Amino acid sequence: MSGSEDTLDSVWPDWQKAVNLTASTLEDWLESEESRAVGQKGNGGESVGHESGRRIVKILRTRKADLSEEDIAHMHKVVGYVHRHLAQKPSSDVEHSRWRYSLMNWGHDPLKKD
Repeated sequence: MSGSEDTLDSVWPDWQKAVNLTASTLEDWLESEESRAVGQKGNGGESVGHESGRRIVKILRTRKADLSEEDIAHMHKVVGYVHRHLAQKPSSDVEHSRWRYSLMNWGHDPLKKD
């Protein structure tokens, strides 16, 4: 993937829709027990989603013009994850679901109104 402005411009609108939590809200969420309890963990450590959430906080706190190629690649990954995960919405209680908690680790609260 190229770090061209076209690539950033192509992901930017989807990124802004997919990530609907602010940096501070996401940072607070990542400190919660619910956040730490969900996601796939490698070697018993931090989950992929939790690690992604920390990276998302950094991206949200970075000026658009200062985003790196790695940041842009992660933004594409986040958008893809959020879109795939939203399609798997459970039919039961969403508010206290592992599904919602996983999405929140990736910066998206499906219950948040626009």
